[in-house]
Amino acid sequence: MHSNGKKSKHGLLNIYASTRPDIIGFQEVFSIESLQALVNSQGYAFFAVVDQPQIIDDFIYKRPVVAIASRYPIINVAAVESNSELAQTLGLTGNFSFSRKIIRATINAPHIGNCDCYVVHFKSKRSMIELDEQSKHQPVEKTIIETLKAQVGGSWGSTVQRGSEATLLMIDMIQRRENTGNPMILMGDFNNTLTDGVLNHLLTNTLRFISVTDRDTYLAKYCLTDAWDLFQEVQKNELNKADKTAEPRPPTHYFGANSSVLDYILLSCEFNAAYHDSLYEVSDYHTYNRHLINPLFERDGESTDHGIALVTLTLRS
Repeated sequence: MHSNGKKSKHGLLNIYASTRPDIIGFQEVFSIESLQALVNSQGYAFFAVVDQPQIIDDFIYKRPVVAIASRYPIINVAAVESNSELAQTLGLTGNFSFSRKIIRATINAPHIGNCDCYVVHFKSKRSMIELDEQSKHQPVEKTIIETLKAQVGGSWGSTVQRGSEATLLMIDMIQRRENTGNPMILMGDFNNTLTDGVLNHLLTNTLRFISVTDRDTYLAKYCLTDAWDLFQEVQKNELNKADKTAEPRPPTHYFGANSSVLDYILLSCEFNAAYHDSLYEVSDYHTYNRHLINPLFERDGESTDHGIALVTLTLRS
């Protein structure tokens, strides 16, 4: 399983040759036909999108879309729709929409059957407010003041959008889980860390006034867990035997001297080894970041600016 950013053809082939993932989520697709032809040539017979990028000119695109490719049959594809009534209850407009359409692809996976795979690219942290050209020709102090106000207001607007997208998606996933019982996989570029309060509700696994028994019996079915955390749990015994400590989580994004994890794969309880009825466990977690740490122009000149999360799921014995 593989959560992938924007990549050149050469970069994609390098990753496929070294990792051979079965399911791939793509976050920024500009040329759908080219990508589909490429993944088909690598053995991915199933490919889906739910939107189209905007064409400015014959060969110039903007507003890229998400996509999914799979070696296993994709039996149903849908764009997740925001619940307008719930959006209004949350203080949003009734016509609230996701900044990028979210894919839900139901994949017939080995041993587990129909599994709902979601691919997201949540709203970026870029300010939603842009100054017009006239504002840039004001006195310097006035321009700075207007820019500051735009950045403060616009950045908060992006945060509200991103958090609202995650909230409405999670509620839709819970409803879908109730209706179908399908296992869930959520992957993509979250444009945020999971722990700073904007998106941490995606990992909600406790409720007030609920017993431990009810939590383990009912609640766990509707919760998601970070695949990295599941991998760490599986690794604990091995690390203890070898008298080693766990390595820190590699970042997936670098900005100047700073780094962070923005790309995630979240899994339902069927992939959690601690859950009594789970079928799989996370046996490996790797962040492909060679193109960020040690880039070569010939190989990585058009590669993604994100690290790529790869998860290996193994049947429990």
